[in-house]
Amino acid sequence: MQATQLSFDIPQRPRKLRDLPASDRPLNRLREGGADYLAAAELLELVTGTDVEIGRDLLIRFGGLTGLARASLAELENVPGLGPVRAARIKAAFELGRRLLTDKGEERPTVRSPVDAANLLMPEMSLLQQEHLRVVLLDTKNRVLGTPTVYVGNLNTTVIRTCEVFREAIRQNCAAIIIVHNHPSGDPTPSPEDVAVTKRLVSVGQELDIEVLDHLIIGDWRHVSLKERGLFPNCP
Repeated sequence: MQATQLSFDIPQRPRKLRDLPASDRPLNRLREGGADYLAAAELLELVTGTDVEIGRDLLIRFGGLTGLARASLAELENVPGLGPVRAARIKAAFELGRRLLTDKGEERPTVRSPVDAANLLMPEMSLLQQEHLRVVLLDTKNRVLGTPTVYVGNLNTTVIRTCEVFREAIRQNCAAIIIVHNHPSGDPTPSPEDVAVTKRLVSVGQELDIEVLDHLIIGDWRHVSLKERGLFPNCP
């Protein structure tokens, strides 16, 4: 029996940017058409300041921009042609983009719906590779006072201590909170454990006179509101 010969699509070695016609180089294309005129690979080449076409290789290696954003600094440093300084530039560029999405200037953001709360944290939490539980702290006008992280790791009813969840809300005299955690799998579908945790926290909140407005689960740029799903305690 003849063995099947396998072939692999191996990216070619990046070309030197100086070998490209001047009109095709990313910097000149940006000057002529603006940043939105460039492909993601070209923007990466400008960020890193490399002298080779390495942007396409980065996107292939990490599976697109989302995978690249999730890559650790150590993983980026190990990419041929990058090194510590260029890897740090990539991490810094993604962090600036994330902060821009959540920046409200001097005005505190207001949460009027589950979408508002999800949009506040999704740029960061959808990229996390471990489960994080955060609490959105709200005043009487539903303005955000903070979004502290309470837990990191595998979340369950035995691990989560209600005093930790409500500690900062009590300290800042909050009127209400929203519980938010992520599913690193990318699927935001609530588990029975998520529903049980929610029921427990809502009950404690009633005793403390701090209303738990919702529990959001964030996946891969998606979210689920337990209240909208009818899984929230006392939902009609």
